[in-house]
Amino acid sequence: MRSTVENGASDFGDGRASAGRSRESLRVLLTVDETATLLRTTRRAIYAMIERRQLPGVIRIRRRVLFRADDLLHWLDQKRAPSPEE
Repeated sequence: MRSTVENGASDFGDGRASAGRSRESLRVLLTVDETATLLRTTRRAIYAMIERRQLPGVIRIRRRVLFRADDLLHWLDQKRAPSPEE
């Protein structure tokens, strides 16, 4: 089986990407399943957040929904709580 970077498909049998990936290995555009895995939630929750316009970087190509990984990661950085040392 080829890696995700080589063929653009997930290495996991359930079609999800690893949430533990580093920023460098993340694809430019993420699917709904990959975004749900990254945010540790469900597809249904992702679609609800799209309808409420709560997620950044949403791209619609016909019926397909994709997310810009950089926009999503930047949004996550802004949402994180500061650590006690900061």
